[in-house]
Order: sequence, then C-alpha cells, then structure tokens
Amino acid sequence: MAVTVSLVALFGLVLFFLLRSKSLGYGGAFIAAGFGFFLASTGAAGPINQLATAVIHAIQQL
Repeated sequence: MAVTVSLVALFGLVLFFLLRSKSLGYGGAFIAAGFGFFLASTGAAGPINQLATAVIHAIQQL
C-alpha cells in the first residue's frame, strides 16, 4: 500500500523541526515561506512541479 504525503505537509514538517531545533530562526522561516508563496505564483511553478513529480517517480522506481 502506497502512502502519499503532500509535499507541502512534508516541507512544513521539516520547517517545524528546523525551528524547534533552533537551526532556523523565525525570520528565516518567514522568508522561506514567503519565497515559496511568491515562487508558486510565477512561471517557475510549472517546471518546479514537474521536477518534483519526476523525482518522486524516480524514487518509487528504486
């Protein structure tokens, strides 16, 4: 049974643990979230989604 996890949830979890371990400050987290939000509204969103999909399919084939 394959379990599909949203990349947003995965990145949010990683960001949470970075904040918790104090490896990333709140300012850096705010900038990272803002960058992701604004990047999603550009023309780069399509190729980034295609790249993420290709990587996920490649990992599944291993």
